[in-house]
Amino acid sequence: MTTILDLMRYDGVPSGFLQAKPTDLAAVLGGPSLIRLAGKRHPALFVSIMLHGNEPVGLEAVQAVLRRHSGHALPRELIVFVGNVHAAAAGVRRLDGQPDFNRIWPGTETVGTPEADMAARVTTEMREQGLFASLDIHNNTGLNPHYACINRLDAPYKSLASLFSRTVVYFTRPLGVQSLAFAPFCPAVTVECGRAGDGRGSEHAAEFLDALLHLQALPKRPAAEPLGLFHTVARVRVPETQAFAFGEHAEGIAFFDDLDHMNFRELAAGTALARYHGDGIPLLVEDESGRDVADRYFRLDQGELVTACRFMPSMLTLDERVIRQDCLCYVMERL
Repeated sequence: MTTILDLMRYDGVPSGFLQAKPTDLAAVLGGPSLIRLAGKRHPALFVSIMLHGNEPVGLEAVQAVLRRHSGHALPRELIVFVGNVHAAAAGVRRLDGQPDFNRIWPGTETVGTPEADMAARVTTEMREQGLFASLDIHNNTGLNPHYACINRLDAPYKSLASLFSRTVVYFTRPLGVQSLAFAPFCPAVTVECGRAGDGRGSEHAAEFLDALLHLQALPKRPAAEPLGLFHTVARVRVPETQAFAFGEHAEGIAFFDDLDHMNFRELAAGTALARYHGDGIPLLVEDESGRDVADRYFRLDQGELVTACRFMPSMLTLDERVIRQDCLCYVMERL
């Protein structure tokens, strides 16, 4: 084991890793880690897990697959990047003062941090050695189906995504995302596996990971079943100075308690999301070019914040901390 900056390196499964809970990872690994595991085929499959400390699905999936193959070689070489172990110890997405570990990769707007330097080193190393594919595994906090995200619409990327779900989201922002950084040199996908603690998400992610390890090559075209393909066209945030909460009597923006039930539903224009009695739309909405498009998607109507056009949201959550640290939701349109 050697240490390079903030990155720990292991050849083989680290002692205690297969039994570790997310809260144990900092003690077991010592920091963000790159774990190389030998396999029968090359090049390697790259998997990133725990980029957010409160999303254990990737760890659970990797542990399940490694137990399944215990005592014999993996079908393909596997490289596992374990991300924000210190946030995992606290059970939060990221610690106060930390950057988001899924916003630190090349292309990030937050340059010059130790975390971004580490991510750049990993990316350069993986590009130089070559990869079979890249897989980033996540939970999310709202009511969402299991779905896959890609950053390119070429056939290998859609094929990779379709092996996980028929629901596929294409996006190019936010910047600094792991799959976006790896997409220029290998097929890359992010998979969203539902809420933490739902065993179905861990099982689905483990099945997908194991299937990728057994593939000799990616399919040349997506699965026969038609893809539900969506394009993320905007990101919706609550300004730092804007008060909000959930419930009828909340101050500022009073979001409805069932807001996350609207995920992956096409909302008609005029659908109410919250009560709000201030002046002007109280949300920051940026399109793929970083332009303010709040008026395109939202308007005020007699004390309610409503949709201004038909669109489909994803990742709506009731977790106020996640909203502050990341966003309220994403706006999607069908491709």
